[in-house]
Amino acid sequence: MQLLKRICFALVYSSLSSIASADTLDNAQAVFDFAEAAYPELLSPAAPEIQEIQGFYVRLYTDTGIYLGVQGDNVYAIGGAVGPDLVSVGKISSLIAVNDTDITDLLLTNRREECSYYAENRFSNVSDIKRSMQFMGSITITVEGSECVLVSNSIPNHDFNDATAAFAIQVSEVSAEFKIPTEPAFASSATPISLATDNAVFLNGVKLDLLAAGCFGVGDGNIGCNDIDQPWRYDPMSPLTMFGTDANNAHPQPDGTYHYHGNPKALFDQNAMSQSPVIGFAADGFPIFGSYIDDNGQIRTVTSSFQLLSGSRPSSADDPGGIYDGTFVDDHEYVSGSGDLDECNGMMRDGSYGYYVTDAYPWVLACFKGTPDSSFDKAGGGGGPPPP
Repeated sequence: MQLLKRICFALVYSSLSSIASADTLDNAQAVFDFAEAAYPELLSPAAPEIQEIQGFYVRLYTDTGIYLGVQGDNVYAIGGAVGPDLVSVGKISSLIAVNDTDITDLLLTNRREECSYYAENRFSNVSDIKRSMQFMGSITITVEGSECVLVSNSIPNHDFNDATAAFAIQVSEVSAEFKIPTEPAFASSATPISLATDNAVFLNGVKLDLLAAGCFGVGDGNIGCNDIDQPWRYDPMSPLTMFGTDANNAHPQPDGTYHYHGNPKALFDQNAMSQSPVIGFAADGFPIFGSYIDDNGQIRTVTSSFQLLSGSRPSSADDPGGIYDGTFVDDHEYVSGSGDLDECNGMMRDGSYGYYVTDAYPWVLACFKGTPDSSFDKAGGGGGPPPP
């Protein structure tokens, strides 16, 4: 314990230059470097590589058997004179000066699957193109116990409301907070997505809300369809519907919250030559990847196992008729094995489960393999805004 106090004292009261990071690896390296220089008799020789262990960045000092670890904003020590139990050294933000990270127009590249690797303060400077207005996006991710807490103002890290958009409501800053389990677990059965729960949050602080509140035969068909079992719900991502989304498949809800209905194109390379990164986390804590996978050395887009039904829809007074063309969610059925992904639009790869962005229904996910955290629950249980 005396060792720990000495390291803490040195870290807190020594001068370090400010650093900017795109990942907590930079912060961990800064902490390790200083501690090693200050106490070479205790923290040497350093292992040549920083290890990644269950969401921690870890460095081992072989002579003393001490490990220093960083998880999110937290610094820990274990082993050797510290003892067999993990002991908190303190918060990175209270130990070294860390600049916020500018993620304006940043294409994500990190494939680490634990949310703790993304714990930092981020900002962006972007434009509402049609209104010629400037916005600053703000997102903070911290690790608190067994959760990552993501707080944002719902402004993306890219320009929005371009010439393709027809927003019915104008975008505004809306505070949001989501809690993501650091170790997501499978539930006994899958939970379908619904109007009552936001589906996910991306690493730019903007949420995913796939379903619309418009159904055929309900009101004017644009809004008010809050019964999740109501048939013939319009799919906002279908090119045959008019939901006014911009080039990133997003638009504002009635309170001004910008949200995605499908592929957030500005977040990852849309013509990738390598596997896509983690771009966000679903409400159950499992990561969401972009569209590209490495299939035995071939980089290709991942495929959904949902297929369009064949033939024509029923044409009674309560049914829209016409062919199954993707206008409605009900136009699709899950056909096991017809694509890469399961009924939730996810799969296991390299021992880990994740969801994937696809260029066909259900676009990102259709259900949760784990248990959605209550922080993703909507206050009113409503869907997105009406078409313009």
